[in-house]
Amino acid sequence: MKGARILIVDDEPPIRTACAKILTEQGALVETAEDGLAGLEKAKAGEFDLALIDLKMPQMDGMQLLEHLNQLDPDLVKIVITGFATLDTAIEAVQKGAYDYLPKPFTPGEMRTRVRRGVEKRTLLREAKRLREERERNLLELTNEKSRTQTIIQCMGDGLLVTNRDQKVVLCNPAARRLLKIMRPLKGGEPLRSVAGCPEFMELVESTMGLKEGQEMSSREIAPASPSDPVLMANCAPVKDEKGQVIGVVTVLRDITELKALDKAKSTFVSLVSHELQAPLAAIEGYLDIILDGGGGKDPEKTRKILDRCRERTGGLLALIRDLLAISRMQSGRIVREKERLRLTDILKEVVELMKGGALERGVEIAAELPEELPLISANREDLIRVFTNLMDNAIKYNRRGGKVFLRAKAMEAFLQVEVQDTGIGIPQEERERIFDEFYRVKSKATQGIGGTGLGLSIAKKVLEAHNGHLEVESKLNEGSIFRVLLPV
Repeated sequence: MKGARILIVDDEPPIRTACAKILTEQGALVETAEDGLAGLEKAKAGEFDLALIDLKMPQMDGMQLLEHLNQLDPDLVKIVITGFATLDTAIEAVQKGAYDYLPKPFTPGEMRTRVRRGVEKRTLLREAKRLREERERNLLELTNEKSRTQTIIQCMGDGLLVTNRDQKVVLCNPAARRLLKIMRPLKGGEPLRSVAGCPEFMELVESTMGLKEGQEMSSREIAPASPSDPVLMANCAPVKDEKGQVIGVVTVLRDITELKALDKAKSTFVSLVSHELQAPLAAIEGYLDIILDGGGGKDPEKTRKILDRCRERTGGLLALIRDLLAISRMQSGRIVREKERLRLTDILKEVVELMKGGALERGVEIAAELPEELPLISANREDLIRVFTNLMDNAIKYNRRGGKVFLRAKAMEAFLQVEVQDTGIGIPQEERERIFDEFYRVKSKATQGIGGTGLGLSIAKKVLEAHNGHLEVESKLNEGSIFRVLLPV
């Protein structure tokens, strides 16, 4: 109680004097007022820790004074003293913000005990407020630091997510949005539960807030919610202030889907590559045997046809090898080369020019809607040309004669959206989850005779993910498909 500032408001001079004397002997700094109006003026003039308030007073009664003091200082501890104590007045006083109720007459010991408790509560309230302001100030400084390190954070391949002690999102980079399937920019202070609803992830963040001394990090593998979702490794570390109090959690998210599937992928890769290489090589060997055995005879035209077939098979092999090299480059971590600021419209126009010949040969019309003024993107030019060439090539190959391919681009908040739509054969519902798998091709009567390696869409998806982008598909069987690309500006 020593040093506590106490205000005594009572219209009875003996009560004021006696209370002031008892509390002053305990080391408190006491001021008195003869009615509610005078007490309010003193409360406005100086800061108090506790107020002893009589209910029945002229000018302004205790209930009215309680309301004014609540507005002036909500944390001020208020104890009501009255000689007209009833249950109703006690309840009303507490509802108006009173901490305790002391009926008259009371002993000095009773008053000292109630006041001591009130001062302790005031101390706890002020300490809690100071800690809260300090935590908020520290997190604000963390947010301001983002402006200086934004470029580094935005270019990180791993997801970075920062939450405060209330589990509200303070920072979330593009990679984290991609890994957590967040397809919109986040506003500061959004609850983590509304952003990432995975129970395992929420449990990990909560447990990190309560790590014991000496435990600096907690990690967990987050299983995918669906087959199309990545397997994530989440590493969480608590953020502490200078006094060691936890004020938030930093989470680094890494996609370990490839690592988890590496052993299985190696055996599958060897098997599939062997099969894909064997068929064209066997065909070329057969054609060459025909020529060496004199099967072409002296007919140059027949020999030419055989050689044309060899060249066609050789072209397929070269395309397969190029795709295999691309897959190898991605799996070795060299998926993205040097990036530069690009105008997406220029790249899409170049792709349209490249695909006009193939579209004309198959009787397919290309319709492009490409705005000139689109925000710049940071990307590798050759990689994007490869992505959109693949999507346009598929839209032409799997189309009908006389069909159309629509290429559209537009800006959407923090992303650029590109759609490649065709009027072709479409993709069955049960096949859509697998079309981005390596070497997977939809097998049906409609796709017979259409060449390809089954690697194009897999490569396109990996390239876009390396650019913090996204690739999705909509399709109706026998009506056509839409492949939608999202790239951050």
